[in-house]
Amino acid sequence: MNHAIIDIGSNSMRLTLYEIAGTAFKVLLKTKYMAGLAGYVKEGSLLPEGIERAYSGLLEFKGILDSLQIESYSVFATASLRNIANTDAALAAIHDATGFYVEVLSADDEEYFGYVGAMRERNITRGVEVDIGGASTEIVTFDDNRMQKGLSFPVGSLSLYRDYVPKIFPGRHSIHLIEQELTQQMEGNEELSVETRPLLVCVGGTSRAVLKFAKVLCPLSPDSHTLSSSQLLSICDYLSSGDKEAIDLILKLEPERIHTLIPGLMIMKHVCVLFHSTTLIISSYGVREGYLCERVIGRTTV
Repeated sequence: MNHAIIDIGSNSMRLTLYEIAGTAFKVLLKTKYMAGLAGYVKEGSLLPEGIERAYSGLLEFKGILDSLQIESYSVFATASLRNIANTDAALAAIHDATGFYVEVLSADDEEYFGYVGAMRERNITRGVEVDIGGASTEIVTFDDNRMQKGLSFPVGSLSLYRDYVPKIFPGRHSIHLIEQELTQQMEGNEELSVETRPLLVCVGGTSRAVLKFAKVLCPLSPDSHTLSSSQLLSICDYLSSGDKEAIDLILKLEPERIHTLIPGLMIMKHVCVLFHSTTLIISSYGVREGYLCERVIGRTTV
């Protein structure tokens, strides 16, 4: 069977179509819509323009599903609709415009599905996993193939840009403010048990973008999904320098992330340093695949 998943994120919205055979699956189609919903939040509520951005993206996806005659699909949202004061009103407006019923994942579900998705691609027994989104970051520690602790932090690549970067690209003062915010949110959280975790598994669009830059700057082999902490720090220093060559490279490889890449990269660096990680694995899978395994494949195979 074929099943599509639509993920409404705070920065991008994504449609992924899967072919499912028993407990196995493969990706048939991927497309995204850069909605930037976190940029439309004012005084805790998603503005009407943001709601319109959300359902405009969904209508594009609906057209794709209709053209491919896909009748089996799931639509969910993460912090984009979870961390706003007018969630119910936004969901109602989206349903009226598109006919889609959107499931809003809890922070616990998002942490768990991100972990399940990442582990579906790679069997790793111990480490820490980070999922960097537009408005939130989820950190999960795991040991002996079991999730130990999951925490969600209200900092993401787009929300940090919105709060601390007055222009398109962050200067030294903005970078300093972002570092302070990350320290306060993560190192000041008593629930986050910080211990040395040499292996860091990275999930999300920021992480995949960083891998692109690593393959150009380090360089890595075309099929590599692993980089060292020293390579990450070097990439972060270079791309955040503000040099014209660095900005030109971002515009060449990830133009849609020109404003969010550095804040997202700083989150990635902060978690890496916090857990003294030495090796980073960039996962192709994440929350969508975890959701697919647990909510779709798990339901059809029971």
